Amino acid sequence: MKKSDSRIVKTKMSGDDNQNIGALLERVRDLVQAARKSAANTINSLQVITNFEIGRMVVEHEQQGVQRAVYGKLVLKTLSEQLTAEFGRGFSKSNLE
Repeated sequence: MKKSDSRIVKTKMSGDDNQNIGALLERVRDLVQAARKSAANTINSLQVITNFEIGRMVVEHEQQGVQRAVYGKLVLKTLSEQLTAEFGRGFSKSNLE
């Protein structure tokens, strides 16, 4: 049931049963929300690490042992096109730069 879904399942229960179910529902809701938040945080962290590693790999490729590299526009353009074709948004040339 989505947060915005206002449907409530009605069954014949005593007041105590309703309170118990309400408490259970609240605990289950809290658990699902905590799991979703944790998953989102983990994904965000992995994306940051992935982006850092992509940048590191591009720099190493471009520098090839030299102290400072002149970044090849063609390399970033080609990499951007191929990554975008394979993975979708998020790999524009400016993002890779």
